[in-house]
Amino acid sequence: MRIAMLAPISWRTPPRHYGPWELVTSLLTEALVARGIDVTLFATRDSLTAGTLAGVCPAPYSEDPAIDAPIIDAKVWEMLHVAHVFERAGEFDLIHNQADFVPLAFSRLVATPVVTTIHGFSSDRILPAFQAYQDRVHYVAISDSDRSPGLRYAATIHHGIRLQDFPFDPRGSDDLLFFGRIHPDKGAAEAIAAARRAGRRLVMAGIIQDQGYHDAQVAPALDGRSVVYRGPLGGADRTGALGAARALLHLVNFDEPFGLSVVEALACGTPVIASRRGAMPELIDHGVTGFLVDSVDEAVAAIGRIGEIDRAACRAAVAARFTVDRMADRYLKLYRSILG
Repeated sequence: MRIAMLAPISWRTPPRHYGPWELVTSLLTEALVARGIDVTLFATRDSLTAGTLAGVCPAPYSEDPAIDAPIIDAKVWEMLHVAHVFERAGEFDLIHNQADFVPLAFSRLVATPVVTTIHGFSSDRILPAFQAYQDRVHYVAISDSDRSPGLRYAATIHHGIRLQDFPFDPRGSDDLLFFGRIHPDKGAAEAIAAARRAGRRLVMAGIIQDQGYHDAQVAPALDGRSVVYRGPLGGADRTGALGAARALLHLVNFDEPFGLSVVEALACGTPVIASRRGAMPELIDHGVTGFLVDSVDEAVAAIGRIGEIDRAACRAAVAARFTVDRMADRYLKLYRSILG
């Protein structure tokens, strides 16, 4: 089986710190290669893979100012990148698109089957593109909650992580953790409010995606003592922060399609207190691996109950449901069903 894996080019594959779509693409690619599948990864040329790397864009446009200044340069690279894989479609048994809706427009120009993992919908306005090609492309949802009623899906396949990359911390600490984009969607201000009312120190990590929001809602609380911002974290710093927390506060203000940081925290043994929205009820077993809440008041109450959660049970839940092996096995089953 020869697979063309099409990654986004906003970040490197795998990302150096932030880049959830690229991270999942890398995890799946490497797991397939380890199973003996012939995978060509179409990604930025600085990407890393045990498979075959193919790329036209030299660096990620979210990291290299020369690529994304002006913005039209990034769109040009994206078109060249997508065209690259479809111009070579005849070399592959299947194309797996992880790069949103633009590649759909190329799908009828080739005979090679196309699978598209939908990592979420940035807006309902992009739905017509998915609807126009659903008779040609096999769609995969990353959670049942993110399925659009107007689309046909081949499967729902949850993301998986390499459990061995996330050391188990049986004790954690007294600190709470916010881990995600500094953006209104991710609930950074709500995490600050909940931690403050609970009398707990809050460690914050993630890229600043909305500078105005950060300046108005986050920066005034950063005192280096009760609220600490550590910036984007990768590698051992990332896993260390995820494991060292008493709980992860994930008080999102949107219907999140999945939530990799939630699964990563649980793998480290850290319970999660999350908004009862989007995929959170699919990831968190209320009262067992964390708590689902509907307000800051409920989050504060949940912080007071976090001692009820068995940290070993958090890791066990990930081992049973959210490993990269489980994800890869389910994608392989889908590929084989498509190819007959």
